[in-house]
Amino acid sequence: MKNLIKNLKIKRRAIATLAAMHFYGNPSSKLKVVGITGTNGKTTTATLLYKIATELGYKAGLISTVENIIVTEKRHSTHTTPGPIPLNKLLSEMADKGCEYVFMEVSSHAMDQKRVAGVNFIGGVFTNLTHDHLDYHKSFENYFLAKKKFFQMLPNDAFAISNGDDEHGRAMIEDINAERFLYGFTGTEEFHGEIKKLDFSGLELDINGQKINSKLLGKFNAYNLLAIWSVCKLLGFDMNKVNKILENIEPPKGRFDHFLSNSGVLSIVDYAHTPDALEKILLTIKEIKNDNGKIISVFGCGGDRDPLKRRIMGKIGASLSDIAIITSDNPRSEDPERIIFEMKVDLTMNDLKKVKTIANRSEAIKEAVNLAQEGDIILCAGKGHEEYQEINGVRHHFNDMEELKKYLV
Repeated sequence: MKNLIKNLKIKRRAIATLAAMHFYGNPSSKLKVVGITGTNGKTTTATLLYKIATELGYKAGLISTVENIIVTEKRHSTHTTPGPIPLNKLLSEMADKGCEYVFMEVSSHAMDQKRVAGVNFIGGVFTNLTHDHLDYHKSFENYFLAKKKFFQMLPNDAFAISNGDDEHGRAMIEDINAERFLYGFTGTEEFHGEIKKLDFSGLELDINGQKINSKLLGKFNAYNLLAIWSVCKLLGFDMNKVNKILENIEPPKGRFDHFLSNSGVLSIVDYAHTPDALEKILLTIKEIKNDNGKIISVFGCGGDRDPLKRRIMGKIGASLSDIAIITSDNPRSEDPERIIFEMKVDLTMNDLKKVKTIANRSEAIKEAVNLAQEGDIILCAGKGHEEYQEINGVRHHFNDMEELKKYLV
């Protein structure tokens, strides 16, 4: 029965794709579309590529988790990658408005459900692959294969650029038709970077012999910047202008958003909702905080999603924080206390000494503020740009940054 239902869903999606292509033609044939896939970094990479193209004077479009943009007109985003009909409608509008480039996130769900079938990509980017969406894909291998389908669909005259430092980076672009490139910081990649400086003032990189400065923070953003720079080079952009733009470019909303309170507490809001993303952002904070400051983290796991990652994220958050406050994310139809319990199952006695559990996310943030002193860093992870909390099918307004500013003075 499950296979029958799945086959029916696949057929419906195929019909939707055909209908979209019939109604809109193939709008992507008039556009230079670059797709970005991977577990983490898709939004930052796509958004900053859109910003660079725009600042260079091109008309461009963005399709992302946070928002969709047609030249300068912003649209609400409901999915990382829209379904075939809304996707082709967006692409058609972008073509009609004179867009030359489109930068879009391509999710594993989108590939499995054939949402981007028929889209003519001129290039694809792979960021990384870590534990996520296994509730949907059932195995890590299926998750990998869903991502790889994207690169297998790229034509001969497209480029495929992959993170050579990721353990799956080389395999992701093996046996494909597109021209292949690697980027990274550790080997002999076509696009090789070196981190010269990493602190709270930003990043200083050397990429293929060129000095790049950025206000973005953290090693994970060094990888994003390297991927972005590489794509700009492959697209033939004026790299002197690109380097200048990168000096002042801002990250997307909810990606390492931060502010310093009058009391000297640094607060960070980030979308980190996977084990790898949480680990990377906490390690980044450890690298750049002062010796006396504490890391106070507030994080949870979503309900009705991938329960296998809960114990992993609980362990990462507890071990890399001085104080970890485990709370609700979007519990959806699940009991928040049950989710929190599952996040604590692998914690040692030493871990538990550093852990507080407060199911109410607002109260959890308030407690973090009460515990914070000058020089400390509060990380609110998991929701990032989201302005709601979903509880029992109802979305209630909730914004981590608003909560922090409400309690911090």
